[in-house]
Amino acid sequence: MDRPLLIELLRAYESDFEEEQKFVHRFLELLEQPACFQRTHLPGHITGSAWIVNKDRSRSLLVHHAKLNKWVQPGGHADGEENILNVALREAEEETGLKNLLPLREIFDVDIHLIPERKDFPAHYHYDIRFLVEADESEQVVVSHESHDVQWITLAEIEQFTQERSVLRMKEKTILVHG
Repeated sequence: MDRPLLIELLRAYESDFEEEQKFVHRFLELLEQPACFQRTHLPGHITGSAWIVNKDRSRSLLVHHAKLNKWVQPGGHADGEENILNVALREAEEETGLKNLLPLREIFDVDIHLIPERKDFPAHYHYDIRFLVEADESEQVVVSHESHDVQWITLAEIEQFTQERSVLRMKEKTILVHG
């Protein structure tokens, strides 16, 4: 999946969620910038994430992100890699230890969210492309240095871990499409 294919997929992307519909135009504008896949591109850059679910789509694997101190899907910076699906899979493996990941190739979700300022970097936006990825929940997970914890959470219990709107939207999509 290269930049032209990503642009094509975003142009064709449809969502029943109004907030996502508003994001697509901003993604397409950002993708006109040559350095948009670099973490140094400000005020925002493209990132990739994996919404990892078990085979029957009843649970999702979330990480308790150390820097953000919240439960979210695994994902991160492209660091110049324009194949954003590869980025999502790389980040999922790094953050969870899972090796046997089965992605659906279409875009599952898009989100733009603010990352707070840190001592070494200003506040900025992540333009996050998310993919639905199936994994075997019996495979051992590993907590990386980027997280406090990694857990399989039933979709019915996700609100007990997070109120992040984009995470809850992906839960809703999973139930609507696969429930």
